[in-house]
Amino acid sequence: MSSHGPDMTVNVAGVELRSPVIAASGTFGYGVEFEEIVSLDRIGAFVTKGLSKEPMQGNPTPRIIETAAGMINAIGLQNMGVRPFVEEKLPKLRQMKGAVVIANIFGYTVEDCLDVIRVLNDAEGITMYELNASCPNTSHGGMVFGTDPGLLRELVSRTKEAAKRPLMVKLSPNVTSIGQMAKVAEEAGADAVSLVNTFVSLAIDLETKRPRIANVTGGLSGPAIKPIAVRMVYEVAEAVKIPVVGMGGIVRAEDAVEFMMAGATAVQVGTASYADPRAVENIANGMKKWCASHQVERVCSLTGSVVL
Repeated sequence: MSSHGPDMTVNVAGVELRSPVIAASGTFGYGVEFEEIVSLDRIGAFVTKGLSKEPMQGNPTPRIIETAAGMINAIGLQNMGVRPFVEEKLPKLRQMKGAVVIANIFGYTVEDCLDVIRVLNDAEGITMYELNASCPNTSHGGMVFGTDPGLLRELVSRTKEAAKRPLMVKLSPNVTSIGQMAKVAEEAGADAVSLVNTFVSLAIDLETKRPRIANVTGGLSGPAIKPIAVRMVYEVAEAVKIPVVGMGGIVRAEDAVEFMMAGATAVQVGTASYADPRAVENIANGMKKWCASHQVERVCSLTGSVVL
């Protein structure tokens, strides 16, 4: 092992990351908000809030509630829009030490996504795109694309054709066979896939008999979903040859290691950042310590190392 410790670099779709730990979309703002909280040069990358063609206000409140082992959210992809992001946030990100930016894109139609891609293609300071084909909180787009193989194929193929950077597709877990959907994305040109997004959920207030989320349903995330997410990552890694980025309930380094053993090349940390804004950095540091204590010289060797 090197005197500097384990080699923590991983390669996702031709992009070398200094760590396999990435901050997930929707939990890390636009990145600039965390400049004084997280050392960006200690994590692999971060994914921006979902960027749409026009600004979006999101869903009415209440739109976040706690559950026994996680949370349900129905934010509805509230965001400033792609052009204000490029004009106001991206220049600041380019000046931030160690910032590796993955832009998450969303649209109600294929053309909406293409419009976002075209704006981002001309902007400097972005490493990769993550295409949101799986958000369960909007009345159009999102979940429709992510649960229909034909629509997913069209979305990915046309987006990939337009993209000037590697394209990672974020998959919905709300399907019968996520392995099949990952294969569709791969065949359509995806350079990587990320999973899982949240599970459609419902919570009811027993006194009012009304849903606790104004949108009625929302997406469940947090530790409660981790075993299911690990199983889905394993299924997808068996089905495709492109890199798999795993997420779902990661709160400590050992969780991230488990996802990698199941087949993930890298991981994303989301809900944990609500409880601890430094969670993503702490998990990245913890993974390095775990590798050192287990004589793992290269973290990438963990990928798919589960013994059956």
